[in-house]
Amino acid sequence: MQKTKVQKFITENRWFKAVPNSLTLCNSLCGFAAILYTIRAFRASDYSAQALFISAWIILGAMIFDALDGLAARVFNAASMRGMEMDSLADMVTFGVAPAAIIAVMAHSIKDATGAYDAYVYAMSGIYVSCAALRLATYNVHAILNDKTSEDFSGLPSPGAAAGICSVLIFFNSAELYERFNMELAAYLPIYAALLGLLMVSRFSYLHVGKWIFSARRNNHRFLIMLTVLLLIAIFKVYAFAALVNLYVFSAPAMALIRLFKKNKPDTHTIN
Repeated sequence: MQKTKVQKFITENRWFKAVPNSLTLCNSLCGFAAILYTIRAFRASDYSAQALFISAWIILGAMIFDALDGLAARVFNAASMRGMEMDSLADMVTFGVAPAAIIAVMAHSIKDATGAYDAYVYAMSGIYVSCAALRLATYNVHAILNDKTSEDFSGLPSPGAAAGICSVLIFFNSAELYERFNMELAAYLPIYAALLGLLMVSRFSYLHVGKWIFSARRNNHRFLIMLTVLLLIAIFKVYAFAALVNLYVFSAPAMALIRLFKKNKPDTHTIN
């Protein structure tokens, strides 16, 4: 089908082609800002948890840019190898390093922490960062080889892993539970971060949320689900958001266990 003048202008204008990479740079700058706020959370003699919550919100905000850069690349016909590499580098900073930095700095909220505790937290953070790097590199290899056979993700996407950490932090802050459970959160959140890292390099099949949302307008069932989700977030705000994010995180392992159970379930039918 022949392109209209407007479509031709949009897809061939060099300024429009710069939009996707500009959005990717905004993603990486959000990651840099989150790291800077995380550094501010720990000073020589003062620990400020509020800076960590601000970092978490910045990381979540970066996900908007991460979603829009791919959409812009398709709209403006500006997909490129450089854009793909930039996207992975930005994701590594924002969804890999920044959440791990939050976990590491949280260790300083425990005043009487030992060197062994610090080593434990740094090790869990290291697992998260390493898995994020491996996950993003593997995704790039699959994209280059063009061997993707499904629209779903193989392994938890790095934005989903970062959202898992940030949603827990924001939930505790919004529910005013941080001061009460700060030691427990600082002790157990690193384990959750390491688990998220392992899920990133797993072979569990995760739904591509972006593609699912953009296809919802053509599917009444999906559109109804999306409206229900938006309604829940509008009513319960952070609580619903945290629940939905972590439901997504554990949905793939849960479905895999259900399929395994059904596969190994003995056949109760007998032939008479």
